[in-house]
Amino acid sequence: MSVESATTYRVIYPRVRRRRPPLVRWYRRNERVVLGLGGLAAFVVLWQVLSGAGVVDPLFFGSPQGVFQAGVREVQIPRFWNDVRYSLTEVTVGFLASLVLAVPLGLAIGWYRRVSFAFDPWLNFLNAIPRPALIPLVVLWVGLGIEMKTIIVFLGGFFSIILPTVEGVRTVDQQLLDVAHSFRASQRRLFTSVVIPATVPFIAAGVRLALGRLLIGVVVAELYAQTEGEAAGRVERHFQRWRPSANLDLEEGT
Repeated sequence: MSVESATTYRVIYPRVRRRRPPLVRWYRRNERVVLGLGGLAAFVVLWQVLSGAGVVDPLFFGSPQGVFQAGVREVQIPRFWNDVRYSLTEVTVGFLASLVLAVPLGLAIGWYRRVSFAFDPWLNFLNAIPRPALIPLVVLWVGLGIEMKTIIVFLGGFFSIILPTVEGVRTVDQQLLDVAHSFRASQRRLFTSVVIPATVPFIAAGVRLALGRLLIGVVVAELYAQTEGEAAGRVERHFQRWRPSANLDLEEGT
């Protein structure tokens, strides 16, 4: 007596993917940009509609059209570009100085224990002080010139870069360090080949934070010491355009 066994084979054909239309493929590739710009455009349209309907009082919150027209008039003023150049000089010098000093010092504080003991208390103390609170002290030291504004910009960028750098060095993967030690890497080779590359993302994150705080710092410094710069120029031009009739309208409305 014999038993015959039958084996059944199932043929699986590769699934044919339908080719999407070009417009759909383009949207998939640029979905983040499209949605971001679309949200911004929707906000501007809603803003314009509310301003045109009178829901938003243009005396306190202008319309997008009015903002655009004011911007066109602003760039036609000769002093505008001089103020922009002045502010960009402060931001550039302050940023480069903070980057050059913060990165090496942050690497040293994070890597060397004794350097960390010496600088950690000062970093924590100075970082807890709001930067605008230091403006009067800096004014007493260097006066109301470009040096004061550059120092304020420098302080805003310095702490934004050095703190992530220190944290990046201290959080280097221990397995990477163990592998480097197993290959008998010297301290210098370990630092340059493992620690610094592992810290680069933290430095980049600090630089991105610093750029935003640099702009805030230069605006605050120029508003405090209205000598030159874009913020100081805007304040001066605002008061030059001040109209007593605006106050009369407000008094009549009340």
